[in-house]
Amino acid sequence: MNYIVLDLEWNQSNTGREPEVKELPFEVIDVGAIRMDEDGRMIGEFNQLVKPQVYQNMHRITSRIIHLHMQDLLRGQPFPEVMKEFLEFCGEDYLLCTWGTMDIGEFQRNMKFFGMDTFSDGPLKFLDVQKLFSIAFEDGKSRRSLEYAIDFLKIEKDIPFHRAFSDAYYTGKVFALIPKETRVYYSFDTYVVPQSKEEEVFAEFPTYMKYISREFGDRHSAMEDKEVSSTRCYLCNKNLRKKIRWFSTNSGKHYYAAAECPVHGPMKFKARVRKAETGGVYIVKTSKFIPEEKLKELGERRAEMVKKKKEKRKGQS
Repeated sequence: MNYIVLDLEWNQSNTGREPEVKELPFEVIDVGAIRMDEDGRMIGEFNQLVKPQVYQNMHRITSRIIHLHMQDLLRGQPFPEVMKEFLEFCGEDYLLCTWGTMDIGEFQRNMKFFGMDTFSDGPLKFLDVQKLFSIAFEDGKSRRSLEYAIDFLKIEKDIPFHRAFSDAYYTGKVFALIPKETRVYYSFDTYVVPQSKEEEVFAEFPTYMKYISREFGDRHSAMEDKEVSSTRCYLCNKNLRKKIRWFSTNSGKHYYAAAECPVHGPMKFKARVRKAETGGVYIVKTSKFIPEEKLKELGERRAEMVKKKKEKRKGQS
């Protein structure tokens, strides 16, 4: 299998000069990629400008950052032609890699807008090199800029930043230095979400479990679903009695619960409510083991949230 390290640049509407197209807020204008083998060696390059079809004026901030002008883009090819060449470049057996999580979703949005099939008909597995850098060299939670990682790893800056090809090139340089065992922490792009129970995603990692639900009409119906609200130990597959019942933050976008497996110990469950492209919502739930003190902290947090809600109701009555 090859790794396709991808980076994109995109343009958007200029306020007052041309309206935003709701179906395509960001039009891809520059596609860069590096093909790498299992050992992290660069074995191929892709570098292509895209001739704009939607936004005919270059956004001033975009132009300043990436040093591209509309006359440069007019020498490019239409997106479907660039995409056809890119897929040929990728070959049959490959895994996409990006710095961060945005590029693949916007790539697929452009594919759909121009009448092409997306990469996948469900959540797409890929490697987020930004996350892998954090897991390999920092705390696993921080998210650094690409240039920070280059400096941290003392990689030579031999070409300018902020073009699709150069950023793909540097992302590939970072990827080559990440230990192979870290690659098991893959991510999912959810531009296309599961539409049935059979298509839902269950992915087990060395330190946690991730579940991606099918689409629901709203967050309330989602949180009432048995699978979404379950507190199951992913190691022994036993349904556990909740020690801390599900509660939400003020935003209603995150829900938390906890249970204790008699074999493997306390577990924390976090359910994030996300909007689907088609209008509904879906849930990304993570399950992980935590120490007793973290279980206590979560219980105190729930008690505090319950108290705040009671005070708010009292103030409204």
